[in-house]
Amino acid sequence: MLLQYILKTSVLPREHEQLKELREATKKHPLGPMGVPPEEGQLLSLILKTMNAKKALEIGVFTGYSLLTTALALPHDAKITAIDMDGSYYEIGLPFIKKAGVEHKINFIQSEAHSILDKLIQEVKQDELFDFAFVDADKNNYIHYHEKLLKLVKIGGIIAYDNTLWLGTVVTEELVDPKYPDIVGILRDYVVKFNKFLAADPRIEISQVVVGDGLTICRRVY
Repeated sequence: MLLQYILKTSVLPREHEQLKELREATKKHPLGPMGVPPEEGQLLSLILKTMNAKKALEIGVFTGYSLLTTALALPHDAKITAIDMDGSYYEIGLPFIKKAGVEHKINFIQSEAHSILDKLIQEVKQDELFDFAFVDADKNNYIHYHEKLLKLVKIGGIIAYDNTLWLGTVVTEELVDPKYPDIVGILRDYVVKFNKFLAADPRIEISQVVVGDGLTICRRVY
């Protein structure tokens, strides 16, 4: 299997020890499959380092694998604003974040995202816009998040959306696998609509990558 080859050869041998420990801890959670996979984390880390990002925003944290990945990739004086409605998930990842020595970079906000984003839009100055944003939250709100993030991420910055292949159901009229939870079917049309929206949005350049459950990387053009 190609994925297992990639993991064994180039991903897992380079995975940070605290990322590995957090990933193992997340597996034990009933919602463990929601976690960002290591191959996706590796790609995000490379993007962050290549663009020399210093200010990041994350919507949807869960146990914090992507957040810890971001914190490890950014320089010592970087800042990450992380938003999630459920702080109990973040508490699972916090010991690993602390152990990695990157807690000082993170401002975790327990809240729904819209009010925080609206507040940031009002407060953040033009020269203080974010370099990078990662979204792994409620798929029915991705379009609304996108409009707000285009006001918060600087021109040339990156916005990355997770789960844009939605377990492969984006190419099916009906769910063919009964093992999928109901939420997959409920949100499928939102993901399909969002993908079409991004593909036609002239304000961004995009690359939809077959990694994890699909990652769409957007570069803000204007």
